[in-house]
Amino acid sequence: MEIIRTVPWMKEKARLARAENHVIGFIPTLGALHEGHLSLIRRARAECSRVCASIFVNPTQFGPNEDLSKYPRTFESDVKKLESAGVDVLFAPDAKEIYPAGFGTYAEVESISNRLEGRSRPGHFRGVATVVLKLFNIVQPQFAYFGRKDAQQVRILQQMTGDLNLDVELVVCPIVREPDGLALSSRNVYLSADERRAATILHRALEAASQQAKTGVRDAAQIQQIVIRVLAEEKLSRVDYAEIVDAETFEPVTVIGARPVYVLLAVHLGKTRLIDNLLIEPAQDSGALKCSL
Repeated sequence: MEIIRTVPWMKEKARLARAENHVIGFIPTLGALHEGHLSLIRRARAECSRVCASIFVNPTQFGPNEDLSKYPRTFESDVKKLESAGVDVLFAPDAKEIYPAGFGTYAEVESISNRLEGRSRPGHFRGVATVVLKLFNIVQPQFAYFGRKDAQQVRILQQMTGDLNLDVELVVCPIVREPDGLALSSRNVYLSADERRAATILHRALEAASQQAKTGVRDAAQIQQIVIRVLAEEKLSRVDYAEIVDAETFEPVTVIGARPVYVLLAVHLGKTRLIDNLLIEPAQDSGALKCSL
């Protein structure tokens, strides 16, 4: 695996790969890699002839009171994981390489960015959209792989790639979970033993929503109240939001039916904030609903 630190050499490497008719699959990460990231790499490895990953803790997506300085940095072990997974190129620039002196251009997707995560973390999605746009221009992939756990982020990036006519297709992959249902996240390492036990409440709340939908409940407010009630059972948790929204517009819905929706959660456990979601969509050729955790 080749490790590239500079933008010019990464662009040249991508240009050469394209000239040789390689299909480039790209997985952008903040590092602190876990099985969720590796599942994306395996998918890219199966579908592309060249696989590139990036490790860049992007400062512009962290708010002033967030965990930029404390975000886990495990570069040496990350490199070993990427090599074992079959990554061809790792792009690992420093902040000055991505944001040189005088940098002043940002990408922002309006409307969707202002809700939910955007409401709780002002400026977060501007930072995400900007760095991903830059990475797409530098790496020049035909396919980019993202996990569904960051559902709002993925939808924003889909909007951006469509609006700007970018030559890249986003591939959305399933959430990877621990045996007890907790969605994998680099921030899980922050949890104390008690908080880790309590963190399963997110999955239990989403399972309750799934059961309601599968038994025919279509009233979004009714399902939302059940989710909130389950979350309230865990005294260590503090709910930021628990909402049911249209999977395309991220507007709240009143009835679950013809269009896919997300049940979205953001919950604090001590100083750690976790997100998770349930996708509910119409099953093909039936009136039932399909629920994906």
